[in-house]
Amino acid sequence: MTEADGRTSDDDPGGRDAAGHDHVRRIPDIISLIKDSYAELRPAERRVADVVLDDVRYAVDASNAALARRAGVSEPTVTRFCRAIGCDGVRDFKLKLAQSLVVGALYLSKPAPASADNGMPFWNAVFGEARQALQEAERQLDPAQLVKAAELIAKARQVTVFGLGGSSSALAQETQYRLFRYGITVSAQCDPYLMRMTASTLKPGDLVIAISATGRTREVIEAVELARHYRANAIGVTAPDTDLARACDVRLTVAVPEYPDTLKPTASRFAFLAVIDLMAVACAYKLDGSARETVRRIKYNAQIHRTGKEMEPLGD
Repeated sequence: MTEADGRTSDDDPGGRDAAGHDHVRRIPDIISLIKDSYAELRPAERRVADVVLDDVRYAVDASNAALARRAGVSEPTVTRFCRAIGCDGVRDFKLKLAQSLVVGALYLSKPAPASADNGMPFWNAVFGEARQALQEAERQLDPAQLVKAAELIAKARQVTVFGLGGSSSALAQETQYRLFRYGITVSAQCDPYLMRMTASTLKPGDLVIAISATGRTREVIEAVELARHYRANAIGVTAPDTDLARACDVRLTVAVPEYPDTLKPTASRFAFLAVIDLMAVACAYKLDGSARETVRRIKYNAQIHRTGKEMEPLGD
């Protein structure tokens, strides 16, 4: 297959298409296929599925004969099982299983629960990691960078916030809510195409705030680079020493260790929320009088909406 075809071969894990975009071949989620197909398998094939799902790492390394012995079936049954879930054979199954293990090994094991007096073993982990995240943010955040960020926001013609994915999208929206109440023209974009289109409209004096816990989200990095091409400034709220941090003028970076409990939300959210609050308050202090007046207007009209009547003057 030639490059002119604009495709990559099945043996190539990546490449570029005809338009020059990076292409990554999708890794099939064979573990989900096993679970979804389980009810349709024959009883002997289900025994093979049970062995695989019970210890995926063993299934990747074990021979066909070893899998058959542990499942109590014949070797041809293992082959039939592989074909029943859509694989060409045992070798193809092992390859896809190994790929699934690389991507999702963390989600296949159950961590030993910690003890707790209240019967909720996750209690101490959630509160403890939240405290640690805030401590790390306080320890790692550079006050000089925070001052620069506040200055850029305060003088920006308009601010747009980029965040992609669950936590970063929510943090982008939160940044918008923090800043608009100080009279800042701000919007949040959480769609990769809208990020690129918005970045294309920016001009000198405009500002992008890009949020990513990993600092590796390609769509966010490319949108920031595009905004800077049009001479907008950029603030990165992200992990240190990442591509996103390097793409920004101001770097508000925090590294928060995560623990292998896949059912618990990531603690880095607390650190980034603290960064966003600090950035917003620092900007408000830069704006001072105008920020206070905008907050007063918002509070005044919010009170009217809640009570349904004008606020009464204070008594003598």
